[in-house]
Amino acid sequence: MQIQFKQPAASAIFLALALITSSAFAESYPAPLQAKVNKYKLKLVEWAANPTVVAAVKEANSKGALPGMTNSKWLEIGDKEPVAVAFSTSKAGSLVKKWEEDKDINKLVVRDEKGNLVAASTKPLLYNNAVRPVYINAMKGQPWIASAIAPDPTTQIKSVQASAPVMDGNKVIGVIHVGITTE
Repeated sequence: MQIQFKQPAASAIFLALALITSSAFAESYPAPLQAKVNKYKLKLVEWAANPTVVAAVKEANSKGALPGMTNSKWLEIGDKEPVAVAFSTSKAGSLVKKWEEDKDINKLVVRDEKGNLVAASTKPLLYNNAVRPVYINAMKGQPWIASAIAPDPTTQIKSVQASAPVMDGNKVIGVIHVGITTE
């Protein structure tokens, strides 16, 4: 079912309500962790709608992936190399890095419509995560929360993975995802 909205505010309100009422979210975490997960359900929708994030994803979608970049090549790039640092120092990257200062999360990443990296608080393990549930589920147009606690692939901190679609009007154009720290 696709619902069309004429105003971005209506779309944001719909997504917030979907977050709260969606049966796709795990509801079996211990109460303190569940409260934290619920908090980030709302924050992800808010962050995904930020004009800087939306603009960065739109620009990335128009440019495409870095020429020749693959996940294998990405693994060879050091955390301090300019190509990696650029994702956390761009306008969107700086904003994401600021949001990630929240100690309840250990990673925050923005991806384009094909799963390619747009902005990140830290160099993620993968340049493209289009085959991962955190990306696939949010690209369906609704926020998503993993049903299990697991080490974050990038930080190795026990986390609950969560994601939300980045929208341009009623069209999904990318994904924002987070590792919610469980300890």
